[in-house]
Amino acid sequence: MTLTPQFLDELRARTSLSALIGKTTKLQKAGREYKGCCPFHNEKTPSFYVNDDKGFYHCFGCSAHGDAIRWMTDQRGLPFIDAVKELAQAAGMEMPAMDRRAAAKAEQAKGLHEAMQAAADWFSDQLGGLDGNAARELLKRRGISDETRRAFGFGFAPDSRGKLKTALRDFGDAMLVETGMLISVEGKEPYDRFRGRLMIPIRDARGRVIAFGGRIIGDGEPKYLNSPDTPLFDKGRTLYNLDRAAPASRKAGRIIVVEGYMDVIALAQAGIGEAVAPLGTALTEAQLERLWRLDDVPILCFDGDAAGQKAALRAAHRALPLLAPGRSLAFATLPAGQDPDDLVKSGGREAFEACLSKAVSLSTFIWRGELGALSDSPGPDERAALRQRLLDRSMSIQSEMVRQEYRNEFRNLISKTFHEKGRNLHSIREAVRAAARQPRRSPEYNLHRAILLGLMRHPSVIMEKFDEIQALPLNDRYLSIWKTRLVEIVFEFTDLTEDLVDSILSQSDIAPIEERCYQKDLAFSFYRKSSRAEEATRDLARVIDLVHEEHEGRIIAGLALEAFKRNVTAEAFAEQKRAVEDADAFKERLSRWIEEAHDADTEARRA
Repeated sequence: MTLTPQFLDELRARTSLSALIGKTTKLQKAGREYKGCCPFHNEKTPSFYVNDDKGFYHCFGCSAHGDAIRWMTDQRGLPFIDAVKELAQAAGMEMPAMDRRAAAKAEQAKGLHEAMQAAADWFSDQLGGLDGNAARELLKRRGISDETRRAFGFGFAPDSRGKLKTALRDFGDAMLVETGMLISVEGKEPYDRFRGRLMIPIRDARGRVIAFGGRIIGDGEPKYLNSPDTPLFDKGRTLYNLDRAAPASRKAGRIIVVEGYMDVIALAQAGIGEAVAPLGTALTEAQLERLWRLDDVPILCFDGDAAGQKAALRAAHRALPLLAPGRSLAFATLPAGQDPDDLVKSGGREAFEACLSKAVSLSTFIWRGELGALSDSPGPDERAALRQRLLDRSMSIQSEMVRQEYRNEFRNLISKTFHEKGRNLHSIREAVRAAARQPRRSPEYNLHRAILLGLMRHPSVIMEKFDEIQALPLNDRYLSIWKTRLVEIVFEFTDLTEDLVDSILSQSDIAPIEERCYQKDLAFSFYRKSSRAEEATRDLARVIDLVHEEHEGRIIAGLALEAFKRNVTAEAFAEQKRAVEDADAFKERLSRWIEEAHDADTEARRA
């Protein structure tokens, strides 16, 4: 199917925009235009105008603007192609021809939709009949009004294995099995899936019935039963009440996620129409993406019991890889033992709004969940495990910018909670002492020590190259401890500066960094005090990259270097390194460079 510009222009021309918008928004004539209160934001004085001649609407308050198709996608929440189909049907236009396979699939879907609507109508009739008395009593006990019952299309499935099958026999058993309304068992006649249950239609974004949820009337299991996945219904991609909540969320400026459809219905009856619910599963990536199309920070409001909080944590962990700047989740926890229905019954809408007002950010919710898993007096091993879990959580975030912010947030929370500044300053000091006491080592050792000293002078590089530093191939135990301590302290503090590093060193028995040991340390630009910070941090980052790239036997210990001593750029040295293909020849040349660098430094010191 190809939607040409000519077809879309004709569709817009045949659509009365004021009539389309007037179905859900009160408009009044204002000259050649229509005006009303904007459906996209709350206002008392009309600033929303509709112009049929030009075929667009515009709000002078919030700048909402668009044509008929945009109205269907933004206000109704429909996918583009569904919006076009619905407008074309209303305008009496035929959609462009589809290929044979797509046409057959569309015809099949049309028949399935008709069967599902017929089932919904039949269930509704049964609720009003003699057999529906127990279901009506259940609704009455739950405080569901007749208006709400009609709005959500409640129905009743009699406790029979064949009444629905008989009532919808014109559709045929095969189609009813495909919709999930009948269960087919090999060697037996198909029979009704839903029996003795209060029935709740589940609709797609266009408001078409695609599945059902059934609540048992008396005793029995399961308490709630949903339709199986069908060609119309994918429970991992569907959100209950999306068709009604999408336009309501645009006006309210928020979207709320609760645990089940009865929670959604209770909130709608209390005047909160912007709520949706997953359908018996944890929130999926597809459902999260759908929510983010409606609001940048959906509010998840789950029960305060263990099961509710576990479901909320699963949603939080699943959302982490998908985060982007400005796109996240908020979490509101209901009082223990209460669901939204209980809360609005006891305290009205105000009680639920008060609960939402206490919603916390995604990072805070994850932190509280991890902290709650600790013992009352966590020891070093538990605290280390906590750090590792939080690091793992932040590492799952695909957006580099958001990942960095989560690392910083978790570091600050750990620091604030455990007050570990003094302990870690002491441990890093001891690690530096131990590394400094070691005799002269190989070029690789000298290079790694130089990198660590450089990181202490320029700690900002630790966060910039966090992953590469974590993976540095430090075979020496003392250097490995030193690196670990550096990473730990940077993980805990966001304000680590050169001055703080100097204060650490001033309390130790090793020389300050600018008075480095000429017998062990190489002449890198990144820890000479006279070097410009921009040049030094660039060289340090480049050295780390090269060491990381080499990884094993061909470590580029080369940056030993006379090259850096003479302020040759890292890029120039990289080219020099690439010219040496033989590893042994490279190491031989490296040793010579180190000696030359040492001799030059000694001479400079004497001078």
